[in-house]
Amino acid sequence: MIKKISFFIFFTLTLSLCSYAQRFAYVDTEYILDMMPDYRSAQKQLDQLSEDWQKEIEKKQLAIDKMYKDFQAEQVLLTEDLRKKREQEIKDKEKEVRDFRNQKFGFEGQLFKKRQELIKPIQDKVFDAVQKIAKQSALDFIFAKSGELIMLYTNAKYDKSDEVLTELGIAVTKDKTKTNNNNTNNKK
Repeated sequence: MIKKISFFIFFTLTLSLCSYAQRFAYVDTEYILDMMPDYRSAQKQLDQLSEDWQKEIEKKQLAIDKMYKDFQAEQVLLTEDLRKKREQEIKDKEKEVRDFRNQKFGFEGQLFKKRQELIKPIQDKVFDAVQKIAKQSALDFIFAKSGELIMLYTNAKYDKSDEVLTELGIAVTKDKTKTNNNNTNNKK
């Protein structure tokens, strides 16, 4: 009985939703962000930070490797206490590197926080522009083409990416517009 009622409710809701003509479009968020100078600048900053921190980690790791090689070479000459002390020093340095890596690159690490600081305002601008385009065009849905939603086919006439860029104040010229982007993405 409950299954029949549930099916009836589901069927009724589906029919009522299908009876209304719904308007939709999509935007290519990756394309939009790539066209934004603010985003490219923020991404360069993040890449530089990441590279600097990675170099620092590698430098620390080389120091640990040297400590370990020195320990291996001298191990037979060391007393039990000195050997344990050196082993502990190496373990402490390894822990220091792990902690540093987590502090910089881990979940809620400095890179994550810096990305939030630099990228979130840009994403908010894009979101606001998408909402404005949706309201102006009386659209019911706007999908993000490069997001979690997999679009197996897209018709370019429903692509509002250039309108979003225009709304953001970014001029889109013929040589900057997407060419054959839909065809290459559709073959995935």
